[in-house]
Amino acid sequence: MRTIPAFPDLRLFIGLRLHQIRSLVKWIAVTIPMAVMVGSLVALFLWSLDEATRLRFAYPDLIYAMPIAGFAMVWAYQRFGKAAEGGNNLIVEQIHEPGGGVPLRMAPFILVSTVLTHLVGGSAGREGTAVQLGGSLASAFAKLFRLAHGDVRILLMAGIAAGFGAVFGTPIAGAVFALEVLTIGRMQYEALLPALLAAVVANWTCQAWGASHTHYVIAYLKNMPDSGGFHLDAMIMLKVVFAGAVFGLAAHGFAEISHLAGAAYKALLPSAPLRPVLASAILLALVWLLGTRDYLGLGVWSPNPGDITILSFFRPDHVDYASWAWKALFTVVTLSAGFKGGEVTPLFFIGAGLGNALAGLTGAPTDLFAGLGFVAVFAGATNTPLACMIMGLELFGATHAVYLAVACFTAYLTSGHSSIYLSQRIGVPKHAAGHIPAGIAVRHLRVNRSAPSQEDNDKSRSSKSLGQTCSDDHQQGGPKCR
Repeated sequence: MRTIPAFPDLRLFIGLRLHQIRSLVKWIAVTIPMAVMVGSLVALFLWSLDEATRLRFAYPDLIYAMPIAGFAMVWAYQRFGKAAEGGNNLIVEQIHEPGGGVPLRMAPFILVSTVLTHLVGGSAGREGTAVQLGGSLASAFAKLFRLAHGDVRILLMAGIAAGFGAVFGTPIAGAVFALEVLTIGRMQYEALLPALLAAVVANWTCQAWGASHTHYVIAYLKNMPDSGGFHLDAMIMLKVVFAGAVFGLAAHGFAEISHLAGAAYKALLPSAPLRPVLASAILLALVWLLGTRDYLGLGVWSPNPGDITILSFFRPDHVDYASWAWKALFTVVTLSAGFKGGEVTPLFFIGAGLGNALAGLTGAPTDLFAGLGFVAVFAGATNTPLACMIMGLELFGATHAVYLAVACFTAYLTSGHSSIYLSQRIGVPKHAAGHIPAGIAVRHLRVNRSAPSQEDNDKSRSSKSLGQTCSDDHQQGGPKCR
């Protein structure tokens, strides 16, 4: 016999349901128009990026304008951009601690500067631009609707999801990325529905404008009959674990070297606009030394069939052992100096190239390992293994789901507490070695690593004290300390 709830309980139940309905209506009313605008801007950005790339291939001498373009964009950011210079890290900081918000001017600044970077051949990506477009528009909508601080956080996460989902055509991964990227080891579930709604609507809008995305194919096991489960090979699984560890180490190295290069630029050239001028000279020298321009620009496609691109790493008959390292060098030199874009698409190139090389070394399927590296290096560099695994499923299908999961999770664990996003915070440490304060940002963790710990200071003082005591004893005829 069912128990009829008492009247106060029923009233509370109805009140809670009405509150949920009002909240749902609010988020639909705010999120959908924001996502439509983000998707439209991302479509414009993707079209502009393709046109800039075509122009660079049509007019090869455009790369010699790189120093002028770099100087101009950094000067403009300093003169007019103000807080917009903070980029992705500013958005993450505003989600953690809402304050002045994300300036709307960030959108036009990042769109124009990224297209200009690609026009002159800078090795950069597009994720940073899409995320900043989403974050700046989300912040503007939050101010327009006068949202409370808690709701501002959620809308900013929805903006990240919208930009990411639209620019890569992976809405589910975009939603999960927005929830996962803020804090290592923790998900921000309060933004689950707005983030998913924003990512789906933005992706639909972007496609409605005619924007298209590159199609990647893993031919390995593609024609295998469906057996009702995942195909697993023990030997390939061992190779995937090994490759995942290498992907994580590569991600760690890329993040750390990028931050060190940025610090080196600042120490060498206090004037920020001069840094991209130096970077341009280095990049042009590398192009001359290597005799190729394959590592300039986005690296996704090329009108020249023989060029090295991300797609070329998926060819079963193509093995390349060094291109991933050269692309990493070109990208570090470009972005650390102040050129704009993002690290993610270059990380796709680096990961696919490294996977291709590891496949050649281990005898694994080339296209499978290129796909694993594509998402796993990204997972390690951003500490977002779930989002990257889902991205792999959206891009490559579910046939290799287990391999994708193993590669991404292993890369995440072996990449350490490094990140390309210095504002990312550590919620749950990956290992118990050493004490890592809860909620510390990666930026502050790196500073703490370089500074001597209290324990080291105590040991140093103890050693000095012991040394002084030994010296005194020796002067007084006592035994020598050994």
